[in-house]
Amino acid sequence: MYKLLVKEGYKSALNLRETQQAIALIKEVFQKKFSKALGLERISAPLFVTKKSGLNDDLNGVERKVEFDLKECDETCEIVQSLAKWKRYALYKYGFKVGEGIYTDMNAVRRDDDMDNTHSVYVDQWDWEKVITKKDRNIDFLKDTVKKIVAVIAETHSLVSKTYPALKQKTEKQVFFITTQELEDAYPNLTTKERENEITKLHKTVFIMQIGSRLNSGNKHDGRAPDYDDWSLNGDLLVWDDILGASLELSSMGIRVDKDSLLNQLEISDCTERLKLDYHKKIIDQTLPLTIGGGIGQSRLCMYMLDKLHIGEVSSSVWSEEMLEKCKIMNIDIL
Repeated sequence: MYKLLVKEGYKSALNLRETQQAIALIKEVFQKKFSKALGLERISAPLFVTKKSGLNDDLNGVERKVEFDLKECDETCEIVQSLAKWKRYALYKYGFKVGEGIYTDMNAVRRDDDMDNTHSVYVDQWDWEKVITKKDRNIDFLKDTVKKIVAVIAETHSLVSKTYPALKQKTEKQVFFITTQELEDAYPNLTTKERENEITKLHKTVFIMQIGSRLNSGNKHDGRAPDYDDWSLNGDLLVWDDILGASLELSSMGIRVDKDSLLNQLEISDCTERLKLDYHKKIIDQTLPLTIGGGIGQSRLCMYMLDKLHIGEVSSSVWSEEMLEKCKIMNIDIL
């Protein structure tokens, strides 16, 4: 079921052609600054992987993947939902060393996503991954990486705003860090989304840490697949979006599982059968390097920086006829 945020009197600050030009500017500037700040090299990435590889992302563990067979070989393939696992394997395969990393344009299909102002079944991200040491597997290293990413977002946003003075939003450079348990303790009677809105409205740029485990209430803040992020060393980056009047998630990232955290999280999630997959075997025998990584939503970032009310204004996808009709009435120019 689709959901649509209605905002009376909405009018885009940029017309369609200006929007396209601004999107090109954002992507060009951000990629250069981001890769330099984190020391990353651009590589090519797959649109699909074989089912038996175990490299596809399970997201929250319930989303259906788009599958198809191949005429030329006896394989079932899946269109990627993200490249969280593939990137770590690529670092190993291509021989990247500690302190080196990669980023890529990731295009995915998430057929079970609920369509709304910020969610499309088509997903585009800058996916990135970097080799780290065992000593780097700590909260301070995670926070330092988040600060570098936010600095790049703020610099890019400032340049775009100067180029297009009609744009009003700005990025708060100071990041407020909070764990999911601290957030639940602060707002025990609110839903996850309501908590995120309250804390982000207050601090503007927020990184919510430790997502995946159950909280003291017995609930989860949000779901996370058990075999890529270490649930004690991950998080979501949120900004306050004045146009939406709500928080907007720009990135999900984290320090990846090592042998111990993988075994623990698979056990908790009742997914130990995955240990038979090649990717998981390579973590257990420590063939794959220790890494940190994440994804930064390209269309989300453009939507935020260009003061857009709907992600369909910056990204082409498929929408329900009812949503398209309502968007037309509301002056939302869907691509």
